[in-house]
Amino acid sequence: MRNTYKKPWLSLTALLLCLTLLLAACGGNTDSNKEEASEKETFTVKHAMGEAKVPKKPERVVVLTNEGTEAALAMGVKPVGAVQSWLGDPWYEHIKNDMKDVEVVGTESEVNAEAIAALKPDLIIGNKMRQEAVYEKLSAIAPTVFTETLRGDWKENFSLYSKALDREEEGKKVIADFDGRIDSIKEKAGDQLSQKVSVVRFMAGKTRIYYKDSFSGVILDQLGIKHTEETDKLFAADKEDQFMREVGKEAIPQMDADKLFYFTYAPAGDTEGVKMEEDFTEDPLWKNLSAVKEGNAHKVDDAVWNTAGGVMAANKMLDEIEKYYVEK
Repeated sequence: MRNTYKKPWLSLTALLLCLTLLLAACGGNTDSNKEEASEKETFTVKHAMGEAKVPKKPERVVVLTNEGTEAALAMGVKPVGAVQSWLGDPWYEHIKNDMKDVEVVGTESEVNAEAIAALKPDLIIGNKMRQEAVYEKLSAIAPTVFTETLRGDWKENFSLYSKALDREEEGKKVIADFDGRIDSIKEKAGDQLSQKVSVVRFMAGKTRIYYKDSFSGVILDQLGIKHTEETDKLFAADKEDQFMREVGKEAIPQMDADKLFYFTYAPAGDTEGVKMEEDFTEDPLWKNLSAVKEGNAHKVDDAVWNTAGGVMAANKMLDEIEKYYVEK
């Protein structure tokens, strides 16, 4: 009889124990879900194509501009994928050590959407000027943020990259360090920076004189280095376009300056840019330039002075400026 009366109490005790364990498990799951929700928390970024809801502290980032790749690296974010550098195989010399094991996802002009999707990114960074036609396709893969242009002040795009990457504090430090270098060079170089410059680029089938809205021009301007009066005249007719002008050999006399910096865009296997450089630099008009005769015509790195366009290249350019204005 005693056993008959004990069994209901034993069953009730077992039931209460199960309920307690179940509630504890549910509580644990709730905490786990909260953590997952926190990890997936998003914020809104305004950009060239509208707005994008971006995850906080994205971890799997694909970058579709060379300058954007440098921005990410400078802020401590190694992309899982990036477009190939315009020069290098596949990366610029000054970033290749930081880009080991990063997947190539095409070029700025022709991105590989399938390769991007395979990487399962949580953020894609690109540029309207280069990739507007594939924005919708990219947005279907992951939140996508585009900068507007690739000309003018590189710091503007850098600022957007820092927001999209949720690394604004890190970005501010990168810019502060760069600006600190500018101030240091100004102090050390002194009156040397009053020497006016001309900036020339040789390419396959064309030669260009670069001005204020070019990558190098923005940095020279921050240093207080001016272009020559002849260069000013070349750009005076169109105040809206202060980027570059394509010129022929008749413009060689206009290239003269206290310091003439020139560089050549010559991707691997492309000899046409080198031929253009040789054609100009062997011309009597070039050899008669005072900058050439006085040893003030300097060949510099195309990737650093123009093509890369990012913060790491900007710092490399400051290295070269120090070489010619401070250490000389």
